[in-house]
Amino acid sequence: MPKPIVCLSEALRQFLETFRPCFRRRQWKYFVTVLLGLIEWEGRSTLTGFLECIGEQVSLSGLSRFLGRWPWSSTEVVAAWLARFRQQMEPLVQTEHRRLRARQPKRRGRPRKTVVTGFLILDDSVCTKPKGRKMGGLGWHYSGTEKRVVRGHCLFTGLYVLLGRRCPLEPRLYRQKAVCKREGVPFQSKVDMAVEVIEQFRPVAGTHTHLLVDGRYHCKRVRRAAQKGRGWDVSGGLKSNRKMRIIAEDGSRQWMTLAEYAASLKPEEWEEAT
Repeated sequence: MPKPIVCLSEALRQFLETFRPCFRRRQWKYFVTVLLGLIEWEGRSTLTGFLECIGEQVSLSGLSRFLGRWPWSSTEVVAAWLARFRQQMEPLVQTEHRRLRARQPKRRGRPRKTVVTGFLILDDSVCTKPKGRKMGGLGWHYSGTEKRVVRGHCLFTGLYVLLGRRCPLEPRLYRQKAVCKREGVPFQSKVDMAVEVIEQFRPVAGTHTHLLVDGRYHCKRVRRAAQKGRGWDVSGGLKSNRKMRIIAEDGSRQWMTLAEYAASLKPEEWEEAT
């Protein structure tokens, strides 16, 4: 049964009001329609499907113009989302600091500094577009889901996790060099995008940030930007051919690949971790 916009829950209404300054008056109902359609519609995420579950006088052409032509900024929407997230989380972070201080054992001297950690996760995902012909940014990318190279879009995404709450960052379209040359746009690699996010991201006040990346982004530039530039911790995957610097007990250093290092370990030196 179609659901009119007036039946929105109070919590969802308060959430939507955060983004009202980002849209003009006639754009507002289309934004609400898309969001409510994503929540209510259980089929494929198409504009026609959204209109079937929304009992509101919204035309398909107007909805298409809202997503494709009308001048509104996704960057402003994400900025409003992040500002709302920071405003809600700052009191929770202070409460968590007080809880951690209360759990510390009694001892002489100053109490230890409490740490509340937020996790910034960077990754990319491939959206297959087998029938796409005139869509911008189409290229050939390896899909980890399908285990093969497919035609489609590659989205660089980020997620900020703090005290069990999640806040997605603005997704960005990754274009290969050939696609950038064909469309006349400057090329930016995935590592360039990751470094730019690390340099520009502003975490919630009173928290420490831990960066999580996979083997594709785990490189010297990313670690330097996160550790030396921002003072963050970094955890990331390593490919088997990536070289590691091993420091022995006598201080000597040796470079070897991850596969060689794993082969040199004894069974009792392995530790299972979750």
